[in-house]
Amino acid sequence: MSGAIAKKYVNALMSSCNDSELNAMYVLLQELVQAFKIEKLQNIVLSPDVSSKDKVTLVLSFMTHSTEKSQNFIKILGENDRLGLLPSIAKELKYQLSLKNNTYEGEIVSNFEVSTAQISQLEENFSKKFNAQIKLHNTVNTYPGIKIQLDDLGVEVSFSLERLKTQMSEHILKAI
Repeated sequence: MSGAIAKKYVNALMSSCNDSELNAMYVLLQELVQAFKIEKLQNIVLSPDVSSKDKVTLVLSFMTHSTEKSQNFIKILGENDRLGLLPSIAKELKYQLSLKNNTYEGEIVSNFEVSTAQISQLEENFSKKFNAQIKLHNTVNTYPGIKIQLDDLGVEVSFSLERLKTQMSEHILKAI
């Protein structure tokens, strides 16, 4: 439900702002998303005991380089009691900007550090494959293999050592 509401606000932003204003709005929303990671702020924004005006004032205080449009946007969200949707709105705006600019971000998940040359090669190959500009970031964790996720495109490519072992065992057993 909140995703549909966030999409409506983002569509309004997309139709009322030019490219530079949209990019500036996205940067501001990213700042607010970082602030929303603070549990106290979430509690204040969601509290029925705090007035909408006070909530708007608080959220506006977190914005470093705000414009009149961005301030008005926050005020509209506050009037409609939708300030809690700011993280969803930022995520949806990122997605819409990706579609508009044909640029997408993805993640390489592995249990080792992937070199910058390898990342560049993967970005180039995926960019050719999807006819879009792809930017990949490496995340090191305990995943036994390598996985490339492009969430906005709905793509996930993975190579798991466990899966390889299982498939080799099945192939050997079938051959016997």
